[in-house]
Amino acid sequence: MNAPRVVVRRPRHAVGERPFLVIWESTRACPLACLHCRAEAQPRRHPDELNGAEARRLMDQIAAFGTPHPLFVITGGDPFQRPDLDDLIAYGTALGLRVAVSPSGTPTLTRDSLARVRDAGAVALSLSLDGSTAERHDAFRGVPGVYDLTLNAWRAARELGLKVQINTTVTRHSLHDLADLAAVVRREGAMLWSGFVLVPTGRGGQLRSLSATEVEDALHFLYDTGAVLATKTTEGHHFRRIVLQRTVLERHGERPATGPLYAALRGRAAELGLFDGARRAVRRPPLDVSSGRGFVFVSHTGDVHPSGFLPLSAGNVRNHSLPDIYRTSALFTTLRDPSLLEGRCGACEFRTVCGGSRSRAYGLTGRVLAPDPWCAYEPGSFPYGEELKHLLPQQ
Repeated sequence: MNAPRVVVRRPRHAVGERPFLVIWESTRACPLACLHCRAEAQPRRHPDELNGAEARRLMDQIAAFGTPHPLFVITGGDPFQRPDLDDLIAYGTALGLRVAVSPSGTPTLTRDSLARVRDAGAVALSLSLDGSTAERHDAFRGVPGVYDLTLNAWRAARELGLKVQINTTVTRHSLHDLADLAAVVRREGAMLWSGFVLVPTGRGGQLRSLSATEVEDALHFLYDTGAVLATKTTEGHHFRRIVLQRTVLERHGERPATGPLYAALRGRAAELGLFDGARRAVRRPPLDVSSGRGFVFVSHTGDVHPSGFLPLSAGNVRNHSLPDIYRTSALFTTLRDPSLLEGRCGACEFRTVCGGSRSRAYGLTGRVLAPDPWCAYEPGSFPYGEELKHLLPQQ
């Protein structure tokens, strides 16, 4: 008998004991002025940032989670604003951590700087692309020339042997550009394309909201691109629901109910030949990791958050160990209990594999357990509920 197809993956270890991913905001210094910036980045480094010794102690604590070690991502602001970045990467690598770097598209992002982080031990790089053209991307990033810097770094990183993930923020600015962005990612090549569904925090709180139906259409289009690109989402947890639903619907030869944005994106994809003449990729099952449940974020000053987009602190690594905060704090243990979710999220049959964006729920309602306002699904409305039970990851 064939093993059941894995449609949504779970980490191999208990997420209550060890995160899959640790993000460290190494600095908030960054010369860009991005419209959505969670960190509201500043031109200069904050005087209370974790210093080099404190950063090394943080990595010691990450290693103390045990093996397999969490993936450790150094982000910002712009981590290249830290002169000790290469030394910190080397230290983490020596501990056995897999280290990735998430820089900004600034003049510091050169082939030489990328070669240094690779030589220090970094294995992957994530870059942001929020417009398919220089005009669109640079307008969003607030500084001219960022698009060209990003593409040049992307190509250099691939030549240097670094794995490259491309992140695109799904906002009203990028909604109708998603097909063109997918075409750029396919043309240039990337390990992964991540669609980050906007969370209204930091500068992003000033951007126009999306509707739940627009987000649903965007996520269905991202599912389609998974046929030719390895695709994931960030803060778009209901993408996992869509993957499950689409898998069942395809077995029945049915299509999902979608709206005008999806039709427009599919039409543009057809014009671009996005799905033509390409060897179909093996679809990448999304990973069931959410805020506080397999994911932890450490701020530039050491505060520990379930997500960089959820401004609630569970403690600080300067006076408590990261493993203790992650495993035992009330905030993290609450977020790992889907039975506590409120409203539609609490009633939803997908709550154990989705649960909605806790960051977005908090940002829009002030309640961390509230329903995700940008989810359009009505619990219990999917017609093939019994088939779903065989696809949901086991608890």
